[in-house]
Amino acid sequence: MARRSAVYLTEPQGEKDQEWFANQVVGLEIDPVIWSPEGVMSTLLAIEAQLGRERGEPGGPRVIDLDLLLWDDLVMQSDFLTLPHPRMLKRAFVLVPLREIAPDLVLPGAGSVEQCLAALDYRVEGQRIWQD
Repeated sequence: MARRSAVYLTEPQGEKDQEWFANQVVGLEIDPVIWSPEGVMSTLLAIEAQLGRERGEPGGPRVIDLDLLLWDDLVMQSDFLTLPHPRMLKRAFVLVPLREIAPDLVLPGAGSVEQCLAALDYRVEGQRIWQD
């Protein structure tokens, strides 16, 4: 069963002269016998490519950006994939929608989603997120 957050509009970080980003978190139940984290990430990258994603400057405009944030409580780092996502703890646009679908989630090595959000300077108004 999939859980999905609302879609939040987020002020661009870094390059400010661009459209706001639409962000959403989706939680999926994936059979680990059939799928590996690397297999899921490869599939996400293939979907991005099919939708016209061209890799450019980080934080710059893009058609779509799909990330694998977590895989249960797995902690891993390879040349291809790092879990949990290495920058998620610094991004209110990830943590706010994540809290919506998994308010009791404890992130490996980091604490609860609420604790991680408390460490950030951000604000939410309706479905808009600003972060300094």
